[in-house]
Amino acid sequence: MPELPEVETVRRGLSALLPGRIFVGLDRPWPASLQADQVMIDRFLLGHATVAVRRLGKGLLIDLDSGWSLVVHLKMTGQLVLVDPQKPERFGAGHPSDSLVDNLPDRSTRVVFHIGDARLYFNDQRKFGWIKLLPTAEAEKLPFFLGLGPDALALELTAKEFAALFQRRSGSPIKAALLDQTVIAGVGNIYADEALWGAAIHPATRVGRLEPGEFDRLFTELRKVLHLSIEQGGSTNRNYVDAEGKRGAYLDFAVVYNRKGKPCPRCSAPIEKIRVAGRGTHYCSTCQKERI
Repeated sequence: MPELPEVETVRRGLSALLPGRIFVGLDRPWPASLQADQVMIDRFLLGHATVAVRRLGKGLLIDLDSGWSLVVHLKMTGQLVLVDPQKPERFGAGHPSDSLVDNLPDRSTRVVFHIGDARLYFNDQRKFGWIKLLPTAEAEKLPFFLGLGPDALALELTAKEFAALFQRRSGSPIKAALLDQTVIAGVGNIYADEALWGAAIHPATRVGRLEPGEFDRLFTELRKVLHLSIEQGGSTNRNYVDAEGKRGAYLDFAVVYNRKGKPCPRCSAPIEKIRVAGRGTHYCSTCQKERI
């Protein structure tokens, strides 16, 4: 599933490409993916331009000069791909499938937005993703957004406030709490493993057993991992391209995720894989000591 760095990569790419462009038409190969009736589309989307692209957690808001917004959730297999005949490269981001780089539309294409001569494709193999057209003032009030904890990259978030977010999950493994979007928004499986390794914390350690200094380290490492992934264009290194047509390369730099049996960069012990909170979890049993 696309996580915070992938969705932020989408936001940054579309922020550079969409503002000022006017929506002039659309096709709906799978009508259920765009939750808006034709009257709304005609009045508040067509003939209107993008003024901003924002991210809330793992959701995107494409704000229009009509005072309405397209709210996008990629869910498990969603993608946004912008193809512009005036430019040799294309922008594509989201779930790593061949639709990011192959000819479009294809059998996974659910909505096609006509933006001048360009086309913005919403592809979604499993059809769980969605787009809603809503008044901008109402978009942030969707239950999906209201239930989110603070964004993991919120500039105003401090290490002390970060630690306080987890207190209601004191009996949970720290990895499970990190993945809980109502505690903190945007952290996915890869980034939890990487941050916990960086902070030298066993992923199954109960939240209530962590010391303040450990939360400080985890806060620092989590933000470091997320920023690194954004700089590298996301975590997917197969068929994942950013606004300049480059593939995401973060996994080339991952130190524990998907590296079972390989040496830990810190102590050379082999990386191990277990299950925590129902998720495959990579860690170093030497650097990240389990607490009984």
